[in-house]
Amino acid sequence: MNYYNPYENKQYEDWESITKNLISNHPLSTENIQKEVLNSWEDIFNSSIGVYKIGVDIFPQPQIMGFFLHELIALHLHRQSPREWSRNNTINDKDLVYLSDTKYSIEIKTSSHPNKIFGNRSYAQKTESTKGTKSGYYLAVNFEKFDKSNPKPKILIIRFGWLDHTDWVGQKSASGQQAHIPSRIESKKLLKIYELKKG
Repeated sequence: MNYYNPYENKQYEDWESITKNLISNHPLSTENIQKEVLNSWEDIFNSSIGVYKIGVDIFPQPQIMGFFLHELIALHLHRQSPREWSRNNTINDKDLVYLSDTKYSIEIKTSSHPNKIFGNRSYAQKTESTKGTKSGYYLAVNFEKFDKSNPKPKILIIRFGWLDHTDWVGQKSASGQQAHIPSRIESKKLLKIYELKKG
């Protein structure tokens, strides 16, 4: 896949409108994305392992919930349109592959943080190999954690947009394993398509 950065040489104040245009040109509507994310989340709580039910007997850690969400979103979309969407098949594929044109493929990021997403440190490494794999459309999903007072956590925010590989910033400490997106970039390049209503 050829490297492409739609924000290159563009003014910061134009970034949000560029993101909106990228979203409107994507083959998946924001309504469909929202529906499949929320349906996938519900599917997790309708699942059992043997006789034990998730959310009743089993309370997975956020990383496990994120894994389930990744898999189910891709499976739902593949089942809906098997000639258009596929799960990733190789290490260089995005999480959700658009078969007709890979520029519309999507990387999925999930987090139990209220409003941030994270990647591993490799996301912040500015090498030729990261350009294509870490640049493109991103679906970001933030969800609540399980705890005793919250046995049925909810999806907090769903965002959709485009990130470039240069947007990721690694932790400063030598032992740091995470990369993040600075708020000023995140606010313009990942736009909310769903937010849990409070109260």
